[in-house]
Formats: sequence, C-alpha cells, structure tokens
Amino acid sequence: MILADELIGLQVRVEKSTDPGREGLRGKVVDETRNTLVVDTGRGEKVLPKAECIFAFHYKGRWVRVDGRLLVARPEDRIKKARHLGRKWRLPGFFFK
Repeated sequence: MILADELIGLQVRVEKSTDPGREGLRGKVVDETRNTLVVDTGRGEKVLPKAECIFAFHYKGRWVRVDGRLLVARPEDRIKKARHLGRKWRLPGFFFK
C-alpha cells in the first residue's frame, strides 16, 4: 500500500493543484515533512504542499494517483496509521496491494 510506504526515492508528478503553475511538475521525491514533499525536478528542488495537490507516484511498476490530503502527516505516523485510513476513507483495494 502506497500510503504505508516510503515516498522518498519515488518518481512523482503533480496531476492537479490549487496553483496551476505546479500542475505537470515531475521529478524524484528527495524529502518529506508533515505538510510538504520536496521534489528534485532536474532544475532544482521544489517544495510542494501535500494538501493542495493530487499526485501520481510511480510505485511498483505503475502510476498510482493519490490525493495529497491523505498524505498529510509526519511520515512515520502516516506509515503507522495507514491501515486505519483504509477503513476511514473507504479506499479502493489497490491501495493495499
């Protein structure tokens, strides 16, 4: 399940954002905080607020789309509590594979 896995090192692209300038941005996740992802785009690092974006991560050979609001938490807490999110948010089964 991507919500219970490490995001650092994954390829990511911004599918939608409240800021149109962020849409289409892609790169590799190099750091994660409670509210942001730091992405190396090849032209520098960009700090993306999780709650304002819908991301697509290249995860286990395919692109998985994730609403950034589901990612808002400290990485270690998000990983511990990810199983509970599945019940709370009624996530589709592919998140847990």
